[in-house]
Amino acid sequence: MDLGKRLVAEWFGTFWLVFGGCGSAVLAATFPGTGIGFLGVALAFGLTVVTMAYAVGPVSGGHFNPAVTLGLFAGGRFKGRDVLPYIIAQVVGSIAAAAVLYFIASGRPGFDAAASGFASNGYGEHSPGHFSLQAAIASELVLTAFFIFIIHGATDRLAATGFAPLAIGLSLTIIHLISIPVTNTSVNPARSTGVALFQGGWAIHQLWLFWLIPLLGGLIGGVLYRLLLGSRPAVAG
Repeated sequence: MDLGKRLVAEWFGTFWLVFGGCGSAVLAATFPGTGIGFLGVALAFGLTVVTMAYAVGPVSGGHFNPAVTLGLFAGGRFKGRDVLPYIIAQVVGSIAAAAVLYFIASGRPGFDAAASGFASNGYGEHSPGHFSLQAAIASELVLTAFFIFIIHGATDRLAATGFAPLAIGLSLTIIHLISIPVTNTSVNPARSTGVALFQGGWAIHQLWLFWLIPLLGGLIGGVLYRLLLGSRPAVAG
């Protein structure tokens, strides 16, 4: 598939992931009686991945996440020359989604992205449960590595055909249920970047962690699967 079409697919997929997942936290979860709590937000992130994986996954592979792209490269599933273009498309899609979400949220009287956190990821005093920096690092590292490990397994040539998006979406839901109290769940540098730019304060200062640690986790997950369980042929380039 042409690289340009694949990048457009990644843009749309990441846009939907951020708009749907973060939107459920910023918009719906702020209103009493909606029934949207941790479970609702976790399901929203999982379902956005499932829907877009089926919609545009056949075009781009359905990464929607720089850690996934890097992890698939580390696992021999993705060409190195396409890693940076994919990451750029994902980050731009995330920023666009955050911009639309900010515009909508600003229509509510009294909305303040800085004060509300705007679904940003954080640690210490900006962690939903006030978890430490060390706890945030451990959470993001382990969960991202397992996420990439699951993606490799679900898309292995020996895996059941057609079920990968469901496995990946369910795993992302579980990841959110575990780590929303710790970091508000990143495991995705693009997702963290879009909303952080509109929060505009502490989220930008803490953004380094939500790039460094998920990317490291992605590398670990990809390498571990390739070394221990991989059966799909490596991609050249």
